[in-house]
Amino acid sequence: MTTTTNDSAVLRVAGRPVGRYVTRPELPARLSPRPYLHPVTTLAGTAVTELSPADHTHHLGVGVAVPDVEGFNFWGGRTYVREQGPTELDNHGAQRHTTFQLRDPDGFVEELRWVAADGELLRERRTVAATELTDTAWALDFTFSLTNVTADPLSIGSPATNGRPGAAYGGFFWRARKEDEAPQVFTAGTEGEARIHGTRADWLALAGATWTLVFAGATEQTRRDPWFVRTAEYPGVGSSLAYEERVPIEPGDTVVRRIVTVVADGRLDRNGAAALIRKAVSL
Repeated sequence: MTTTTNDSAVLRVAGRPVGRYVTRPELPARLSPRPYLHPVTTLAGTAVTELSPADHTHHLGVGVAVPDVEGFNFWGGRTYVREQGPTELDNHGAQRHTTFQLRDPDGFVEELRWVAADGELLRERRTVAATELTDTAWALDFTFSLTNVTADPLSIGSPATNGRPGAAYGGFFWRARKEDEAPQVFTAGTEGEARIHGTRADWLALAGATWTLVFAGATEQTRRDPWFVRTAEYPGVGSSLAYEERVPIEPGDTVVRRIVTVVADGRLDRNGAAALIRKAVSL
């Protein structure tokens, strides 16, 4: 269920709080202020997210962040400029919570406005649900729908589409807990950041000291997006909206993505991760 306190909603599974959703964070403009989930925890209470860590202060738990919407930065931090590199620009947008359209015991439906210097660019409907899977695992079902509310075509890009190979971040993003040792990352068929980053896989798992996250695209379109994976520099997983080419959105059109994440206590093996994510996606 969810309860609301001071512009935040607390997600609960089996009576236990597992996530705090902050709708109106007070953040500097250069972090591209936006709603986020933090802390997200396992059922045993282990935190599996980080908020504004020293290595990347614009990483905000779990949410949606896009580095280039028609030239505006909704990711935070510096902007990658072709033939120039990461550059500090005054081009940051913000995602503004408008209302909870629905608030059920297992989650919520939220409406947001993506605004920048040119005004409102996108209208988002975000659906978040938390479901118990076992006595040691639960699932976070996260869907976002972005609609172009302007009179002109828009496009979504990434540093990769702007000339930085391998940096196709943007979309759903989970900044995970940083520990003394880098987490293990694996899919059904391979393991390691170098082998998985930028590839497509039905699911991937990130396993820390006492926890495992298993991510899966829950729609055909979402599964077409390659994974963005970091373990060595920092632990984070995202689903790349704009991997090779910019994503166009005509006026009135909508882009939809849905990611389901298993949050489990303990270190799962391949069989355990596959079984739980199959159960989570089928709910």
